[in-house]
Amino acid sequence: MNGDNLYGYIPSLAAAIIFIVLFAVTSAYHGYQLTKARCWYFIPFVVGGLFQVIGYICRLVGHNNLKSVAVYAMQSLFILLAPPLYAASVYMVLGRTVTYLRAENLSLVSVRWMTKIFVSGDVISFLLQAAGGGLMASASSKDLGSNIVIGGLVVQLLFFGFFVIVAAVFHFRVTRHPTTKSQTQRDLCSHRGWRQRSWVTVLLGLYIVSALILIRSVFRLIEYKYGFDGYLMTHEAFMYVFDALLMFGAMVVMNVYHPAVILGDGKGVGVDTETVQL
Repeated sequence: MNGDNLYGYIPSLAAAIIFIVLFAVTSAYHGYQLTKARCWYFIPFVVGGLFQVIGYICRLVGHNNLKSVAVYAMQSLFILLAPPLYAASVYMVLGRTVTYLRAENLSLVSVRWMTKIFVSGDVISFLLQAAGGGLMASASSKDLGSNIVIGGLVVQLLFFGFFVIVAAVFHFRVTRHPTTKSQTQRDLCSHRGWRQRSWVTVLLGLYIVSALILIRSVFRLIEYKYGFDGYLMTHEAFMYVFDALLMFGAMVVMNVYHPAVILGDGKGVGVDTETVQL
C-alpha cells in the first residue's frame, strides 16, 4: 500500500463484475427462500450476501479511485464482515436442529445457551473486524487496524472451531442414540435415496459452510499477519480464490441444502419435505 494506490495493485474490473453478479443472484434466491419459508433466523445470512455485493461494487469503483480512502474502507469492511453474518445464521440452525429432533440431552452445549454463546462470540468477532477494518483506511493507524482484524479473526476461528466440535459430537450421539424423529427421517432417506432432504442434509450443509468459512478465515489471518506489503495482500488473485470464491460456494451450498426445507420457520415445527420447494 502506498500513497498513490491504497490497494497495492489495480483492482480487476472483470473479477469485481463477475462476483457482483454471482453474489447478487445467490442473495436474491436466499431472499426468496427466506420469505417463502418465513425462516427469520436466516436474515443474517442474506444480509451477509448483500454485504458481499456492496463490497465488490466498491472494488469496482476502486478501479478508478485508487486513492479514495472511503472506497477502500468500504470494500474492506463489507467483504470482511459478511462471513461473521453467515456464521450467526449457521449457529442458530444447529440449535434449531437439536430442538427439532427433540434431542436436547444429546447436545454437548445446552440449546438454551448454544445460540447465546456462539452468537456472542460472533458479535465480538464482528465488532473487532469492523473496528480494525475502519482503522486500516488511515495510513497512521493501518497497522493497529490490521492487528485488531487479526484479533477478530482469531476469535472467529476459536468459536467456529468449537462449534464444529459441538455439531460433530451431536451428530455422533444422535446417530448412536436416535430419537424417534431422527430415526423416522433416516428411514425415509434410506427408502427414497440420498436426494431426500433430512436433518442429515441440514448438518451436511453446516459442515461444508463451516469448512469454507474456516479456510477463508485462516487465509485472512495469514494475509493480515504478513501485512500490507506481503505477497498475499499485494496479489489480488488470492483474495478471489480464498475469499470470494469460497464464500460464494458457501452461499450456494445453503441454497441447495437450505435448512428451512426441514426446520421450517425454526419454531419447533418442521415442514413437509414433499410439499415445500424452496
